[in-house]
Amino acid sequence: MKKYILGLFAVAVVTSCVSQQERAMRSADKEFILKAANENFAKKKWKNALALYDRLANLVAGTDDFPNVGFNTAYANYYDKSYKLAGHQFKNFAVSFPKDPRAEEAAYMSALCYYEGSMDYNLDQSSTELAINELQEFLNNYPNSERSKNISQLIDELSYKLEFKAYENGRQYYKMGEYKAANVAFENVLEDFPSTKLRSKIYDYIMKSRYELAMKSVYNLKDERIESALTYTRLVEKELPDTEYSKTAADLRGKLEKEKQNFAVVKKQTEARMATLTARQKKEAEKLADKDKNEQQIKDQISNEKKAMQLQRDSAALKTPPPAATFKIQR
Repeated sequence: MKKYILGLFAVAVVTSCVSQQERAMRSADKEFILKAANENFAKKKWKNALALYDRLANLVAGTDDFPNVGFNTAYANYYDKSYKLAGHQFKNFAVSFPKDPRAEEAAYMSALCYYEGSMDYNLDQSSTELAINELQEFLNNYPNSERSKNISQLIDELSYKLEFKAYENGRQYYKMGEYKAANVAFENVLEDFPSTKLRSKIYDYIMKSRYELAMKSVYNLKDERIESALTYTRLVEKELPDTEYSKTAADLRGKLEKEKQNFAVVKKQTEARMATLTARQKKEAEKLADKDKNEQQIKDQISNEKKAMQLQRDSAALKTPPPAATFKIQR
């Protein structure tokens, strides 16, 4: 009997709550809706609270309740993990009510919402860049705030996400054998993030990329790429002494020196063959030029003989007297 009574009581409570939500959703009584919304907010029933706060937006406009409704709406969306919407609402509150004691908290929560909305590193990072800007803006506006103490840490965390995405892009190029693109991508990481924690790994990948480019280079770029790779092995040894990376650098430098010697031999042989070929081509060109010269001389001689014969004919015609005059007898 006792269990039965408790069961009826629980059902009554649930029914009462549901009916209160439904009544509030149908009601036009601002105070009743506000009370129900705040009760849902206190009980962490975010979706129910948001549904009612949404109805209150126009009802409380211009009243003292308007800031509270906006502030609670932003928090309800935050706890409901609608970070983008909550961030916009918090920022709007901070801008609309700059003298409200909660303005700083709203500005902080706005920045925090953008931080929470940052996408994973392998996705588009425009949200991360926006979050960094919002966090930095809070830091600029409230440099002495207690809430500013962890802002720099959050910015560093987001910056590392951008670093890691750029680093992973370089790694993907390297895995695909696109060593030139990998080299450029890793150098851009060093330029864009001079304090990167991935520096040692990036040095290693740049060194290996240049090594691969040198070993697999076309003839005309071979010397230049070997020297570039050798230079980077020395840099790695200098910057990362007594590490696995410096050991790799020493190993690659040995292979590059050997490749340099082998290529010097190939280059010498190639240059010798090229010199022989050039001399042969020059000789053939001279023969062809002589042949062309002889043919031209023959053509010139024939042309001159024709001109001489024509000149003789023209001269003979001038020396021949005109025929005597002929008189006709009239009949």
